Amino acid sequence: MAYETSVPFRAGSEGYASFRIPAVVVSAQETVLAFAEGRRASAADSGDIDIVLRRSADGGRTWGPLRVVSDNGRDTAGNPAPVPLPGGRVLLPQVHNAAGATEQRILRGQVSEADGRRVWLQHSDDDGLTWSAPREITAQTKRPGWRWYATTPGHALRLTRGAHAGRVLVPANHTTPPLGADSGAEPRYNSGHCVYSDDDGATWRIGYLDENPDGYVNVNETTAAELPDGRVYFNTRNDAASPGHRADATSSDGGETLDKPFRPQAGLVTPIVEGSVLHLGHPDVLLFSGPADPAHRALMTVRASRDSGLTWRPVHTASGLPAAYSDLVRVDADTVGLLYETGDFSAYSTITFRRIPVEELT
Repeated sequence: MAYETSVPFRAGSEGYASFRIPAVVVSAQETVLAFAEGRRASAADSGDIDIVLRRSADGGRTWGPLRVVSDNGRDTAGNPAPVPLPGGRVLLPQVHNAAGATEQRILRGQVSEADGRRVWLQHSDDDGLTWSAPREITAQTKRPGWRWYATTPGHALRLTRGAHAGRVLVPANHTTPPLGADSGAEPRYNSGHCVYSDDDGATWRIGYLDENPDGYVNVNETTAAELPDGRVYFNTRNDAASPGHRADATSSDGGETLDKPFRPQAGLVTPIVEGSVLHLGHPDVLLFSGPADPAHRALMTVRASRDSGLTWRPVHTASGLPAAYSDLVRVDADTVGLLYETGDFSAYSTITFRRIPVEELT
């Protein structure tokens, strides 16, 4: 089958050396909004980094001009976590830090609070054409002492079922201060949480915490989906001694607590990498996207679960090429969109969008 694909972001274009960290949503006006980090000088995770956007009015087949959504001067604005609201507003939680504040320096406590990871929020009321100035929400979303901090990567959620319908929920991760003689850069300090808003982003609270430095499950980059029974399903990158490189958990109270701590999900074979989850709603199918090679960032594959994430099977392989981060979106009743990092010789050459028929995934 020939699939419709397009390339909204290509390394070395538009004044950016690299584009990373894809996130994609469909607005209330049915516009596909594809976000990424535009990295000015290199593919490095720190430096002069902007949040950029391309819009598509035809389901991801073609794209409008590149727009800079968040320009933090010569510093970093990244980890876009977009979520559309029913009235047309699109919220965009994100993280800022000083250009010289590398992840290793932050993990080791060598960066001031002012220069470290801080949480900001923007919104658009005109379908992504223009954006508000960023508003800082760090005091509501990050606890004192946390060192590293990241929203998602990928899209955030607005819950639609049960007692917490209307809640905006953003999966996130952080690190805790080290114990003993540790530096803080050890993977066992990776931890998970979410933040949520019950007033469309006006105020925020911290939800569940998963902090356990035993080194068995190290919660890292996390994405989420709402299940048909109203529970929230969380899936996380795991760099630890437990089986495989994925772990998952559920919440029955809209993300305020976890039903059980994150546990290994060895049914999803991936390297150490971010992944995305999306529930189709109708039919009752939960999707996961991520590389399927166990040791290398390659072989982008969509997998499906009919039992709320207990078991998984592959349903679509994009290619055997290098591939890394991804995000999933329901484009329309017949189509799922996969926005993912890939290239012939490097996973970071392009961010590509693929339209996949829903019938193939179910």
